[in-house]
Amino acid sequence: MDPIKNPFSPGAGTRPPELVGRDALIYQARVLLGRIKAGRTDQSILMTGLRGVGKTVLLNEIKRQAQSDGYHVAYAEAAENKSLGELLVPPLRTLLYELDSTAAVGNKIKRAMSALRGFVGTLKVAGAGITLSLDAAPQKGLADSGDLENDLPDLFITIAEAAVERQTAVALFIDELQYFNGKEFDALIMTMHRMQQSQLPVALISAGLPILPALAGESKSYAERLFSYPKVGALSRTDADKALQDPARAEGGEFTEDALQEIFKQTQGYPYFVQEWGYQSWNTALHAPITREDVVKATTIAVSRLDDSFFRVRFDRMTPSEKKMLRAMAGLGTGPYRTSDVAKALKVGVNSLGPRRDTLIKKGMIYSPTYGDLAFTVPLFDEFMRRAMPDLPV
Repeated sequence: MDPIKNPFSPGAGTRPPELVGRDALIYQARVLLGRIKAGRTDQSILMTGLRGVGKTVLLNEIKRQAQSDGYHVAYAEAAENKSLGELLVPPLRTLLYELDSTAAVGNKIKRAMSALRGFVGTLKVAGAGITLSLDAAPQKGLADSGDLENDLPDLFITIAEAAVERQTAVALFIDELQYFNGKEFDALIMTMHRMQQSQLPVALISAGLPILPALAGESKSYAERLFSYPKVGALSRTDADKALQDPARAEGGEFTEDALQEIFKQTQGYPYFVQEWGYQSWNTALHAPITREDVVKATTIAVSRLDDSFFRVRFDRMTPSEKKMLRAMAGLGTGPYRTSDVAKALKVGVNSLGPRRDTLIKKGMIYSPTYGDLAFTVPLFDEFMRRAMPDLPV
């Protein structure tokens, strides 16, 4: 079949041709944005899910919705080696200049720019790599104490007040939220608490791995009331079929029932994999309809591509001892895995796993769904580990 007409789009954060199974979450975000803009309070959203379930796609979809509703947005993606301050300053600077361009500069805009300038100054003192020009002088005592838990709320209050002056609202989008440390989580949660207490027009919509609710709860006890934690999971069989069949038919193609069943079996409904199998099956088939035999042939290509990219890029970041622990988990079959069983497979004591476990959680490779259990954050990673390391290293 014509590869140019292939409707499927496997990629990091790439919007699929048919966004299915997420209507409830998108509606929840629409209500949040509407209430904040109307001067009412609501819980900000911290969506959670494994890799490849489409969290970034949803963030981008909600961001477009916010912009169409007249919001000014700041978007950032957290990383292991970048602090919260470093992450937020560039998009906040852009946001303030957008607010500035909507009318003659008001006092609130000037104050917000001064606050950002003072905030940047504290980051430079702390050794962060921030180089930024701002048409404002810092105001002594405004977001410049060097204490993130004090400065970040003060900074956002000035930004929110500038938005009020412009009769608009601000939406902050942060992806990969789990990479923030405890102090940064504290500061972000305190900031949103201040926004809600003062009914200021700032919404936080973010995404991260399933450890997010625990991190937030450990940070501040009131976080469970401040945020909503919708789970983004695999698609149902019905939604997975729709994600494949509707785009294919729009381009003159179609999947047989057996083909759809085989793809769901191979992908378990995870959206990234659904797109990958759809893409390879389309290119493998000589003509419509795409059959189960086409899917079986495409599976070899899809698995090879995932092994060389989606899985491998994560595998290569691990140390030999970390890989050994992941292989021991995979050797136990499909998770979750009891920590004691992993220790037994490695022939070590449970307590000795602590440092490796903590490092793998920080790297976003595993998480603890319940006390004493471990699971991969990447769907089907157990199968990859058994392919990459056929035997558990001695």
